[in-house]
Amino acid sequence: MLTSGSTEFESRIVSEHFNYLKQLTKDGVVILAGRTQNTDYSSFGIVLFNAETIEAAREVMLADPAVRNKVFRAELFPYKMALFGPDNAKHD
Repeated sequence: MLTSGSTEFESRIVSEHFNYLKQLTKDGVVILAGRTQNTDYSSFGIVLFNAETIEAAREVMLADPAVRNKVFRAELFPYKMALFGPDNAKHD
């Protein structure tokens, strides 16, 4: 039988996922994290973060509780910033 909404397990893991990303943000690893506002099957999240190597990036991704517990699916795409608005620039 199909159900709607999250199970207790999924809700707990999503909370752990959010706390994981909050800690990475405090540690200066995460640049930004968020999700689309649609609530259907096409919804997805994006996390941009700093990593020295592709292996280090993969470790960060696979350590996410939601990925590790297969609540969320994750893909890794190396990314290089080309342009950003002045409000996003680091100020000395």
